[in-house]
Amino acid sequence: MPMTTTYAEREPARADVDALPGVTLLEFGVPWCGHCRAAQPLLATALAEHPTVRHLKIEDGSGRRLGRSFRVKLWPTLIVFKEGQELARLVRPNGAAELREALALAD
Repeated sequence: MPMTTTYAEREPARADVDALPGVTLLEFGVPWCGHCRAAQPLLATALAEHPTVRHLKIEDGSGRRLGRSFRVKLWPTLIVFKEGQELARLVRPNGAAELREALALAD
C-alpha cells in the first residue's frame, strides 16, 4: 500500500480502526506542523520497505476524538497496530531506523 500524502480531515471511528486487519500505521498530525513535515521523508523510507502496511494519516487537533482516544499530545504521533493491537508508539521520531524497528515488530 502506498504512503498516504494528505491528512484525512474526517477521522474514522475508533472501533473501525481497532477492527482493521493486518498492519496499520496511524500518523496523527497537521499539515502546518514543522515536526510533521520533517518526519515525512522518514515515513516514506520506512513505508517503502514495508509495502503491505496500511498508512492512515489523520489530522488531529482540539475536539478530535480519535486522537484523544489514543492520548495523542504531540505531533507527529505514530502508532503501529496489528490486528487491532498496539505494538509500538513513536512521538516525534528522530530517524528512519526507529520507525523501521517499530514496523519490524509487526512482521
